[in-house]
Amino acid sequence: MPTECSAECFDFGTVEGRGVEAAFDAGLVTSDAGALLLGAADRAINLVGRFAGCFHDERRAEYIEHEVATLVGQRVFAIALGYEDLNDHDELRHDPMMAVLAGKLEARREDCAPVAGKSTLNRLELSRLEPTRYHRISHNPVAIKGLLVDLFLEAHKRAPTEIILDLDATDDPLHGEQEGRFFHGYYDCYCYLPLYVFCGRHLLVARLRRADRDAADGALEEVTRLVARIRARWPRTRILLRADSGFARDDIMTWCEANSVDFVFGLARNERLVAEIETELERAITKSRRTGKPERSFKSFMWMTRTTWSRRRRVVAKAEATQGEANPRFVVTSLMRAECKARYLYAKVYCARGDMENRIKECQLDLYADRTSTATMRGNQLRLWFASMAYVLLCALRRIGLHHTHFAKATCGTIRLKLLKIGALVRISVRRIKVAMASGCPAAQAWGLAASRLAAAANARASPI
Repeated sequence: MPTECSAECFDFGTVEGRGVEAAFDAGLVTSDAGALLLGAADRAINLVGRFAGCFHDERRAEYIEHEVATLVGQRVFAIALGYEDLNDHDELRHDPMMAVLAGKLEARREDCAPVAGKSTLNRLELSRLEPTRYHRISHNPVAIKGLLVDLFLEAHKRAPTEIILDLDATDDPLHGEQEGRFFHGYYDCYCYLPLYVFCGRHLLVARLRRADRDAADGALEEVTRLVARIRARWPRTRILLRADSGFARDDIMTWCEANSVDFVFGLARNERLVAEIETELERAITKSRRTGKPERSFKSFMWMTRTTWSRRRRVVAKAEATQGEANPRFVVTSLMRAECKARYLYAKVYCARGDMENRIKECQLDLYADRTSTATMRGNQLRLWFASMAYVLLCALRRIGLHHTHFAKATCGTIRLKLLKIGALVRISVRRIKVAMASGCPAAQAWGLAASRLAAAANARASPI
């Protein structure tokens, strides 16, 4: 049985006549050596510097130990590394890898660490829209929202022919008395109802909302802003909006039709819609009961609600029977029959929106976007943006450094576990900082390839045009 031999050293028996001892006396050792890739990814896309530019600092320069860029970078890097709580930073401020990422190995004051602790970072997260006596750092929400779109646009070497913007709302459960909390019957909890917009893996919008709103609340405002910013850079790119039935609102569809934006939205079924495909449903049910297998067919028709829609629109129906029971589904779209047949539109175009659920899971489960525990919605929105920037940074690492590797489609959590959580001994001398990682690291080859690619991307960005 292992015994504790002293307060500093632990005895774990013997192996081939040699005593096995353990102690926390190795000096500068980090468990996050792979975070060097995060720093390289940041240099490739310049995320932290521009994100820090969205904050305004009115602190007196002679009293500042930690610049805003240091604070912002520390928070983004820590979330990407899996440290979602500010309390973690009371230890992380002494971590050599955090100091390397911040570009600051020593503090200017004797009573400070190279990077900030929880109290300083908490003041950053509680920053106001305008600086006050006790909150000298303020942030600009418009600039932060614009930065997410700019990072998406810059991720493409050339304008794509078509892009699909996926919209969705999800629950963010609350366990305190936060501002804006509301009980949502569908999710059966007190929560926020954030709005996300993705284009593939790219995150464009992360908007925190109260849960007492319609799922589409604020969506038209965000879509209008996004389309204007995208078309300013890519005027010829075709834009398609895709979402579930919560976004099939007449104002959104009317705006799309007036601004040459296509859409495919789910449509909640009702008796009138089901009556339109009654023949197809009966045929599918009969065949399903005979074969014991699911049966489906598709139908396209023009349809209009009695009061809520301003015009007739194309609806595609899936007449499906599963285990002999009817399971009809509907979507409404601006795509004409000549360019997109009913079966393809539903099965290939609309159903592909399910992949967005995985992106939301990455944000909330891997990047802790649901850690909205501050008292105000403003503070929680800023927390959501910090998590969003960490997601964007990891996506840049995956896109630039890991393409055509077995990590090319890995989740953020897998990338963190396999490539960032690497133990290393840090040696600091006059001339260099040597990070000595484990020779037997299984991901060493992919890690080295990513480092080379990210360095090349950073050099290309820094080179004059």
